[in-house]
Amino acid sequence: MPTDPKYLILVVGPTAVGKSDLCLKLAKKFETEILSCDSRQFYREMNLGTAKPSAEELSQIPHHFINTLSIEESYDVRDYEEDALALLEGLFQFKQVVLMTGGTGLFADVIANGLDAIPEVSPEIRVEIIQEFEEKGLPWLQGSVEAVDPEFYAQVDRANPQRLMRALEIWRGTELKFSSFRTKTKVKRPFEIVKIGLDRPREELYQRIDQRMEGMLSKGLFEEAEELFGKRSLNALQTLGYTEIFDFLEGKYDEQEMIRLLKRNSRRYAKRQLTWFRKDPLIRWFHPNQEQEIFGYLNDQIDLNPPKAATQL
Repeated sequence: MPTDPKYLILVVGPTAVGKSDLCLKLAKKFETEILSCDSRQFYREMNLGTAKPSAEELSQIPHHFINTLSIEESYDVRDYEEDALALLEGLFQFKQVVLMTGGTGLFADVIANGLDAIPEVSPEIRVEIIQEFEEKGLPWLQGSVEAVDPEFYAQVDRANPQRLMRALEIWRGTELKFSSFRTKTKVKRPFEIVKIGLDRPREELYQRIDQRMEGMLSKGLFEEAEELFGKRSLNALQTLGYTEIFDFLEGKYDEQEMIRLLKRNSRRYAKRQLTWFRKDPLIRWFHPNQEQEIFGYLNDQIDLNPPKAATQL
């Protein structure tokens, strides 16, 4: 007998747009679970700076890939693809619909399309780039990647030296752009994927980003980063919301400038997220307040069995 079709609803969008709120409502409607594809939320020690769901939200709906790793552990997109697909296989044994959400474009893309076969290059090239980075700093690394692969640079988290070094490593080893390896034919997954994108008018989104950052600081983001300061060289901590505070603690600027940079860099990150997601023609975009329109669109896209389940929306 043919099995019922399985559906992964992928909800993406920029930071602070309202993805978590919508996903909680959708998860309750579909009686299902949520996978995070936000690579910053994997780490247990990083809480306030990663906008994880609250303890109350986590208690309402089962969430996966939140607080699953220590910042001391090495974990990349290939690991995530393997782990997430294995988890989905298990969930689809008793769920017809599963939700996935997050703002990390690469981690969302790897589940929808698979990971490109990026070639291996000489380890000596990696060592050379690391040495240059340690000598010349992040601005040199950013400029080098922008010069050889502007497409990738426009999308990447520019505060993450590991991803920047990887792009430069591929260029030096192959003389090909890192972005050029993201063009292969997508893989076929054993489930259908329905993509929802959330966005708001720029002024509205940026106001929410600023308010979120102020809220993070009032709840103890500075103190959290201060406790992690001694481990600031770890790859997991090379990320927005922590690097700005680390630089303040190193005396590079004052508190007022730190807050300004936290907000500005968050807004710039949101812009890069949108640049990444807007390139996907399969994403259907909505304002988060358009809940009825979103539910109606999902009803049209998803054939639930038994049919009465569809009327839950």
